[in-house]
Amino acid sequence: MWRLPGMPSVIILTAAGFAGFAVLLPVAPLWAVQGGADEAGSGLVNGALMLATILTQGFVPSLVRRFGAASVLGTGLALLGGPSLLHLFSGDLWWTLVLSAVRGVGFGILTVCGSAAVARVVPPVRHGAAIGAYGAAIAVPQVLLISIGPWLAEAIGFWLVFSIGSLPLVGIAAAPAFGRAWKRSDVDTGLAAPEDDRSNRRNVLPNGLLRPMFLLLGVTLAGGALITFAPQMVSTPVVATGALALLTFMAALTRWGIGGFADRHGTRPFLGPLVLLTSAGLVLSAYAVSDPTSTRMVPFLLAMALTGISYGGLQNLTLLIALKAVRPDEYDTASAVWNMGFDAGTGIGSILIGSLAAGLSFSPALLVAAGISLATLPLSLMR
Repeated sequence: MWRLPGMPSVIILTAAGFAGFAVLLPVAPLWAVQGGADEAGSGLVNGALMLATILTQGFVPSLVRRFGAASVLGTGLALLGGPSLLHLFSGDLWWTLVLSAVRGVGFGILTVCGSAAVARVVPPVRHGAAIGAYGAAIAVPQVLLISIGPWLAEAIGFWLVFSIGSLPLVGIAAAPAFGRAWKRSDVDTGLAAPEDDRSNRRNVLPNGLLRPMFLLLGVTLAGGALITFAPQMVSTPVVATGALALLTFMAALTRWGIGGFADRHGTRPFLGPLVLLTSAGLVLSAYAVSDPTSTRMVPFLLAMALTGISYGGLQNLTLLIALKAVRPDEYDTASAVWNMGFDAGTGIGSILIGSLAAGLSFSPALLVAAGISLATLPLSLMR
C-alpha cells in the first residue's frame, strides 16, 4: 500500500502538513490564554481555524481543476505553515484568530486534496486499507505532537512549538510528485475528458454524502472538545499530556486497523458501537473532571482511550461510506463534504464547549457534547 504509485508523495506531504496542524491545535488556545483570553476566547481560536477550513473546502475541487493539484496544494501548505512563527509577534486574541483563519485556508486545501488523492490512486476494493495508511500519516504526527505540544510550550517555550508548526513548508517539496500522480489518475479513470464532456456531469451534492458527514460531525465534535481543552480541564499538566497521547494513539491505531475489516465486512457492523463509545467516553470524561481542583486520573485516561477508538474508527468508516456513495469523477466532491463534516465538528466542539465551560464548567459542557454525539446513532443504523 505504501509503495503504490502516488502514495509516497501523498504520505509525505500529509505527514508534514498535519504535523504543523497538530502541534498548534492545543497550543494556540493556550497562547491566547497567555495573552489574556478566557475559556470562551480560547475556544474561538480553533473555531476560527475550522470555520476558515470549512469555507475553503467547498472551493477546492474547482480550484484544482483550474490551476492544477500541485499548485493548489503547494499554496495550501504555504498558508498552513507560513503563519505559525508570526504568533510570536503578539498573543492578543485578535491576532491569534487572524493567523488561525489563514492557517485554516491552507488546512482546507490539504485535507480535500489528500483524501481525494487516496481515492484516486488506489483501486476501490482497497480503499479501506488505503484510508488506513493515509490515516496513519495523519495520526502519527498527532500522537507525537498533540500530546507533547503543551508540555513543550511550558517547559521550553512557545517559540519551539511555533517552529514545529511551520513544518508544512517542508511538504511543498512533494507537491510536484503529487500533481503528477493526480494527473495519472485522471487519465487512468477517464477523468481527463474534454471540458465540454465534463460540463455535462452532475454538479449537485449526492444525497449519500449527508449521512457520513453528520456521523463524522458527531464524533469530531467530541474529539475537538477534548483536544482543545484537555490542558485546561485537568488539574495537572502530566495528566493532560498522557491523556492526549492516549486519545491520539488509540485514534491512530483504530483508523489504521479498521480499514481492512471494513473492506471485508462492510462499514455497518462497526458504526453503531463506535457512536455509543463516543458518548460513553464523553460521559466518563465529564465525571472525571467534575472536580476542577482534583482530576480523577484513571477515569479520565479511560475516557480519552474510549473516545480515541471511536474518533479514529469513524473517520475511516465515514470516508469509506462517502466514497462508495459517488462516482469516481465525484471523489473530490466526496472528499470536500467529508472534510467539511470533520472540521465542522472540530470547530463546533471547540466553540460550544468553550462557551458552556465559561458559563458553567467543563463537566456539564461535556455532557451536552455526549448528547449531541448520541443523537447521530439513528444514522449509524441506516443501510
